[in-house]
Amino acid sequence: MLYTLLFLLCILLFIFGMTIIRFGLFNLSANKLKSWLIKLTRTPLKGMLTGTFITALLQSSTAVMVITIGLISARIMTFPQSIGIILGTNIGTTFKTELITFDLDAVLVPLAISGALLILFKNKKARSIGMLLFGIASVFTAMKGFELLAKPLTTMDLIHKFILSINDHILLSLLTGTVITAIIQSSTAMTGIAMGFLTAGLLQLDAGIAIVLGANIGTCITAVIASIGGGKESRLAAFAHVWLNVFGVLLFIPLIPILTDNAALLSSKRDVQLAHISVIFNVATSLLVLPFATRFGEMILFFHDRRPKRPVS
Repeated sequence: MLYTLLFLLCILLFIFGMTIIRFGLFNLSANKLKSWLIKLTRTPLKGMLTGTFITALLQSSTAVMVITIGLISARIMTFPQSIGIILGTNIGTTFKTELITFDLDAVLVPLAISGALLILFKNKKARSIGMLLFGIASVFTAMKGFELLAKPLTTMDLIHKFILSINDHILLSLLTGTVITAIIQSSTAMTGIAMGFLTAGLLQLDAGIAIVLGANIGTCITAVIASIGGGKESRLAAFAHVWLNVFGVLLFIPLIPILTDNAALLSSKRDVQLAHISVIFNVATSLLVLPFATRFGEMILFFHDRRPKRPVS
C-alpha cells in the first residue's frame, strides 16, 4: 500500500512539475504567444511550424490546444487555421519526452533550491525562471521515483499480473495508455511511467510503444472538454486533434514489431528508445497529413458538421 501511495505521489509531483514549467515559460512569453498563433497560421505549413515551436516552448500540447480552442471560441481564429497548429502540437510535445531521458540526478537538489529561492523574488522574470528550475527538478525527481518504485510495485500480485497481461497483449497496452492518460491528463507522465518500468526491466518495449501510442489518444480528452460550449469551430478543432491521433495510432500498430526489432539502432537505453520512437510516431503522423491538410479539414467537416437538410415545401 505504501509503494502505491508513493507512486501516486510521484505522478502528482510529475504533473505539478510540468504545470509550473508551463506557467514559468508562459509568463516569460505570454504576450507573444497569441499573436504568433494568429499571424503565423495562414498556411498549414506555417501553422505546423508555429504549433511545434509554441508547444515545445510551453512543454504542453494540451495547453496549446486549449489556447487555440479559446481563440477559435472568441472568433479570433478559424477552424481551418487550427489544422496546422494541431499538426505542430504533436511534434512539439516530443521535446519534453526527449527531455525526461536526460540524467540530471547530480543537479536536482541545486536546481530545486535555486528555483525555490527565485520563486520568492518579487520580479516576475526571476519568479518565472524559478518556476522553470523548480519544475524541472520536480519532473526528474518523479522520474527517479517511477524507476525506483517499479520493482517494489510489481511484488504486489495484482500489479504483477497486470504488467504480465499488458506485456502479452498489445491492444491492452494501448488501452492502458489511453485510459490512464485520460485520467491523469498528461501523456508525458504516462510515458514517464512506461519508461520507469522499461528501465526496471519489467515492461517489454513493444508494450511500452503501445502505451505511448495510447497516451496520444488519451491526451485528446482535455481538448474535447475545453471545446464544450465554445461553438462549432472549437468542437471541430478538438475532433481534428482526436482524429489525427487515432489515424496515426491505427497506422503505427502494425509497425510496432518492426520498431521493436530495430530500436537498438536508435539507442542502447530502453527509455531513450521509447522517447525516439515517440518522436518518430508524432513527426511521421503530422508530415503524412500535412500535404492533405485541406482535405483532412474537409473530412472533419463531413463527419462532424452535418446539418440536417430542410424539407422541401
